[in-house]
Formats: sequence, C-alpha cells, structure tokens
Amino acid sequence: MSGLRVIPTWRHGQERLYVCLTDGRNVAWYDREAGRVNLLSEERREDVLDVLGPFLTGAVTVGPPPVPTPAELARLSLHPDDDLAPNRPGEALQIALDREPGAPRRMRPDPRRRALAAELAVGEALDRLEGAGWHALHSVPLPGGDRVHHLVIGPGGLFAVHTLYARKQRVLVADPTVTVGRREPRPLLRRVRADADRASYALTAEVHPVLALFGPSDVSVTAPLREVRILLDTDVTALARSGGVLKPADVEALHAMARDRGTWVRV
Repeated sequence: MSGLRVIPTWRHGQERLYVCLTDGRNVAWYDREAGRVNLLSEERREDVLDVLGPFLTGAVTVGPPPVPTPAELARLSLHPDDDLAPNRPGEALQIALDREPGAPRRMRPDPRRRALAAELAVGEALDRLEGAGWHALHSVPLPGGDRVHHLVIGPGGLFAVHTLYARKQRVLVADPTVTVGRREPRPLLRRVRADADRASYALTAEVHPVLALFGPSDVSVTAPLREVRILLDTDVTALARSGGVLKPADVEALHAMARDRGTWVRV
C-alpha cells in the first residue's frame, strides 16, 4: 500500500485531483483539463500514477509543476480541510441549507435563500477577476460563528465584501445604519467595518470594507461614509480598477496566507 489518497476539489467549475499523504500533505495533483500530472516528489512517481490510474483520461504528461513560486508551494502544503480556496460563494449558507432545508411550505421565502442568492451573484462576479491578477475567497470563517462573505486580494489592495439582499427595494444608508425597504434600520456598517478590521489583524495588512447590495431599486446615502465603500452587485468588478498598490508577489503571498484556515482562528 502506498498510503496515498486522491481528493477531488472544484474551483470555478474546474476539477483538480490532489494526491495526498495520510497526514494530508500533497505530493501531486492532476489537472484534467490540462492533461497533466504535477509531481512535487519524483520519488513518488509510480505510486502517484498508480493511485491516479482510475481517474486518468486521454494523453497525460507527467512532471514537476511548471516554475512553481514559493506561494504556490505553500498553498500545496495545506491540508484540504484547511484550504479555503475551494469554498463556493455562499458556502456556509449552502451547507446550512443542505443540513436544514426548512419547511417546504412557508408563507414567506426562507431569508437564507435570499442571502445565498446575493452571495452567489457577488461571488461569481468577483471570481471573474481571477484572470486580471485578483483572487477571491468566499465564506472566510471567523471565530464566534461570523464570517467574511468575500475576501478579494489583488493589485488594488485587499477588500472584505459583505453582501446584502435588497432586490427591488429601496435602500437608505445613514452611517452606521442601513434600511432595506420597510424593515427596521440596522447598524450594518459597524459589522462591515469590524469584519474588515479583523481581516486586517489576521493578515497584518490593510483591508478595506465594502458593502455590496444585490438588486436594489434605489440607493440613498444621507452623508459621506466613513471608510466603507458601497457597490451594487452589478458593479463589484469596479474593485479591479483600483490603482496599483500590491506587487504580484505580494498578492500571491497574501492569498496563500488568507486561504489557510489557521490564519483566522484568533482574530
């Protein structure tokens, strides 16, 4: 027995199969779309190909990763359970709904499903920034059951994005409160800033707070906002137009740090 196991992961709809040791460390991964098995240890070649045998399709090249960076190697060393990068937009809500779907017949829609719709729309838009040198992490867990809905890292800096469902409703922003439709005002901007502050502490880098509104009919802001930026779900890609703040190596290093679940356990 080689002691190796294959763990599939999904990112942006693409499958990658990691080959791991019993302690969770990765020794290789198979990129089916590229038709390539990337080996971190040539000594494990035969064992890796043997365990991947049932999954290999078509012609496959085998060799070391193409010019890996230190950040990439650091990411590969993560145990799959500690890697936040595969998280889908709204991951925490999707898991909660799978576990407790709620009553099939309700007088009002489940608010979790509305919140999920908002996170999916914003998260999918942020994922499209990937080719421009940006990275988006979703449902980043914080101690106490809180989470950062989306953490965006790129040349323009770091942003903690909180999403809010407001479809076809008027939104009134009077810092720190946000009112959606006829609901009671909530001091939501305090939460948005607090999440960004906790992310800044964890990453030892400035993280900017962003509130992303999903589908509002109208947005009114009564006074200049302190630090927080407000965007519509259709315009969150405007973050990519932020001026150059971070070098590519810094972006990769911060992404490698942020995707490690252990980074967030004491913030």
